[in-house]
Amino acid sequence: MVIVIMGVIGGMVAVFMKSPIDAYLDSARRAALTDIADTATRRFARDLRKALPNSVRNPSSQCIEFIPTKTGGRYRADDTANALVIGVADSSFNMLGNNSALPGDQRIVVGDVVAVYNLGVTGADAYAGDNTSPVSAGATLGESGAPVEITIAIDSKAFPFASPSNRFQVVPGTEKIVAYVCSGGLLLRAANHAYTSSCPTTASGTGTVSVLATNVANCNLVYSGSDLQRNALVQMSITLTDSAGESVNLYHEVHVNNTP
Repeated sequence: MVIVIMGVIGGMVAVFMKSPIDAYLDSARRAALTDIADTATRRFARDLRKALPNSVRNPSSQCIEFIPTKTGGRYRADDTANALVIGVADSSFNMLGNNSALPGDQRIVVGDVVAVYNLGVTGADAYAGDNTSPVSAGATLGESGAPVEITIAIDSKAFPFASPSNRFQVVPGTEKIVAYVCSGGLLLRAANHAYTSSCPTTASGTGTVSVLATNVANCNLVYSGSDLQRNALVQMSITLTDSAGESVNLYHEVHVNNTP
């Protein structure tokens, strides 16, 4: 009789405990999916905020492509002390500031690419190399005194347009193009692929592809721009679904600075 009574009591307790336990397991699965999606969107936003102005492209709702930057600065633009001459082939210029004072991952090194006044249009398009030139030698100390100036040696280039504020950006030589792609249930980050009118894939040939999220049931990437004088907006909507059928939806917006 004791065993029977204990069995009845155990059955009754199990009925009452099932719902809270199921709710806990469901919450844990949703939290895991949310963490994956949140990490991916944060990485996406961090990369986009460093995009070269007017370089963001949206070939389809499944792809956002852009040229990343590692740092930037101001070039000397007067007629003395190794100024950058616009419209004439030039192979070096002085940067205002000290390259060695920058954090290690932001220092300008051989192989990096200098971009000046990228408008994303024919004649001033970094994808076509209209306004870019690779750094050919390490940055060296320029004029003595204050402010400190550094000489940047580049391959001979005639930059078509001057920046109104004498600004330039530096694209890392190890990662010249980046794309975020939704494909086959995955959110991928492809880097250094060759640009085409379609999205890169895991079979895009050159470059590296990293998986940022799995179990992607739905994905939508939208670029709203571009006005050369204003910021643009990138919108990401992503839905993750696990094998148990649990789903989470995340929507994220990233403001992009398109002032060249």
